[in-house]
Amino acid sequence: MSGTPISTIRNLGPAMQDAFERAGIPDAETLRALGADAAYAKLLANGARPHFIGYYVLHMALQGRPWNDCKGKEKDALRKNFDALKAGVALDGPSPDLQAFLRDIGLTPPR
Repeated sequence: MSGTPISTIRNLGPAMQDAFERAGIPDAETLRALGADAAYAKLLANGARPHFIGYYVLHMALQGRPWNDCKGKEKDALRKNFDALKAGVALDGPSPDLQAFLRDIGLTPPR
């Protein structure tokens, strides 16, 4: 029995679902369990071309937020994480800047 389609998550459509499935992430439950950074790293490892907008849209999607809600310091912090992922640097969760921003606006990092 398969899980919930990834395309049912706000902001993530059929193209993202196909990309995640090719990277070994078959459903929304698996994607949520991995979290945005680990899932995006799997996309990159599977040959996906890095794209910052797709990266932050994924973060917003897993938080249930509109894709264009990412602004200012939060976007800057996500850019640092994205650049580290692109460079192949392992991340141990969100950067301190992103953690602080999420705490400031009343959100906790997705796990």
